[in-house]
Amino acid sequence: MPRVDSNIVRLRIHNRIRKRLSGNEARPRLCVFRSNKHIYAQIVDDSKGRTLVAASSRDSEAKIEKGGGNVAAAKSVGKIVAKRAIDKGIQAVLFDRGGYLYHGRVKALAEAAREAGLKF
Repeated sequence: MPRVDSNIVRLRIHNRIRKRLSGNEARPRLCVFRSNKHIYAQIVDDSKGRTLVAASSRDSEAKIEKGGGNVAAAKSVGKIVAKRAIDKGIQAVLFDRGGYLYHGRVKALAEAAREAGLKF
């Protein structure tokens, strides 16, 4: 049996999630992308196809000491994206985990965004 690439599996799950999850002006979509070195989050209005807010562990605002691929970096990115969203008047979002398990860095980002004031 041939080996299945884990990213292909993730994208298949992501497409399944996106069938029923679409952001609009009232509740845009908070989507997460996780690489080995960094984590990225953006808030997207799918009805207009625009990114409203973005943050990543590569931002200078994210105070990270040991790389961007850890839970501390994910918490920092969650706080930053929530602060930027609230500054733009976005209170509630839909959480798109991007096909990743709700565990580890993805969970840390989501919980930090909730603690900073975003509702989802």
